[in-house]
Amino acid sequence: MPDDLTIKDLHVTIEGKKILNGVDLTVKKGEVCALMGPNGSGKSSLAYTLMGHPKYQVDKGEVWYKGQNVLELKPDERAKLGLFLSFQYPQEIPGVSVSNFLRTAYNAVKPAPIAVPDFVKLLKEKMKMLKIDDSFSRRYLNEGFSGGEKKRAEILQLAVLQPEMAILDETDSGLDIDSLKVVAEGVNSLIGPNMGILVITHYQRLLNYITPDKVHVMINGRIVKSGGKELAEQLEARGYDEYKEFEEDEVTNPEVK
Repeated sequence: MPDDLTIKDLHVTIEGKKILNGVDLTVKKGEVCALMGPNGSGKSSLAYTLMGHPKYQVDKGEVWYKGQNVLELKPDERAKLGLFLSFQYPQEIPGVSVSNFLRTAYNAVKPAPIAVPDFVKLLKEKMKMLKIDDSFSRRYLNEGFSGGEKKRAEILQLAVLQPEMAILDETDSGLDIDSLKVVAEGVNSLIGPNMGILVITHYQRLLNYITPDKVHVMINGRIVKSGGKELAEQLEARGYDEYKEFEEDEVTNPEVK
């Protein structure tokens, strides 16, 4: 379907090192997909490639969304098309308030600019929904923020921009259990038929709070196993050892279903 994000045989290198080795993956609009795997398996590299990070060189493959191969588009064009990336390590931007950043981002990806009063109304509505205090919008973006506050700022950005396809790169990274619950509640409040979500994570614990429709395992830059939410539970219990065979450079059958 045109509104699904479809990745076909994606091969990527960074600084001469091959990092993705033929990724095939579909994220459907209205579904939550989880991408799991050990450190260095290529999960975050896939996220950055999808959004057009210049360090990642695509050697082969296609990524189709809304009838376009997004690999042919600039990063800002991908964002305007409805793709969104929540970063694992959000950057501090001193001197730029959360409110001003979000309004600038909104105007950059939407077809028409929003008037200040309308944006303030929208922002307050989303902050109330996410249980975020009004004072948060006046702080400089991520400056002095705790890990949990940085992730909440990312989820607020997701709520305000309302993309149709969101990639959440290790949203649980560095969070204690209370912060994790708050962030998960925010994501859950945004899940619906108009948004597809790809959740990238190492651990099953995030998926205790955000229930995926599908779970995919990535090893050595390939999807080697796909299943339902029960697959995440199996990984939590048994780890990734049974997939060690896929760490070799050559894999006889890279797609085990």
